[in-house]
Amino acid sequence: MSQPFLDDITLSLKEAWRLLIDGSQNRKSPLHTPAVATISDDGSPSQRIMVLREVLREDRLLRFNTDHRASKVADIGNKGLVSILGYHPEAKVQLRLSGRGHIEQDSPACESAWNDATLYGKRCYLADPAPGSAVNLPTSGLDPDIEGRKPEGFEVAPARENFAILLVETDRIEWLYLAHTGHRRAMFDWDPENNSWNGQWLVP
Repeated sequence: MSQPFLDDITLSLKEAWRLLIDGSQNRKSPLHTPAVATISDDGSPSQRIMVLREVLREDRLLRFNTDHRASKVADIGNKGLVSILGYHPEAKVQLRLSGRGHIEQDSPACESAWNDATLYGKRCYLADPAPGSAVNLPTSGLDPDIEGRKPEGFEVAPARENFAILLVETDRIEWLYLAHTGHRRAMFDWDPENNSWNGQWLVP
């Protein structure tokens, strides 16, 4: 059955945002865990799977939680380039987004994200040494006393100093819809002067 957005570029953009918002709210959505890519100091690309926590369409923002000590934080620095890739098999949609990343650690938004995190989620930021550190034996980085159980609030409180959020302000969205009758692909670029998205169909 044909989808209404198949030949309507405005509806295609609307559907892209709908899927992203659902991905941030629905843990079962494939878009809940997209790949997030940054550029390292040596110019090489670096990817990782991250949990999409929040989508603010009007602000073009996607929020992820992160450890402030992680390598991607250094990659992003001040407004570093970020690319996001997700695929939703049921919806038959691939989304590629790009924009500028920004790390916040002491903002109200970060404090709110910390308060919303589960105790298990907060426990991750207790890792010592920092994520990515070389070690001689396999480890979670967690103290054995807290590993494998739900921690108490007071136990995860020290992790707050390692917690941060990654905000990605998107300025480009590439949409690919896979249809047996013929795929559809479009590119949307943000136009700051007109405060709107410019859409262009592409050959899939």
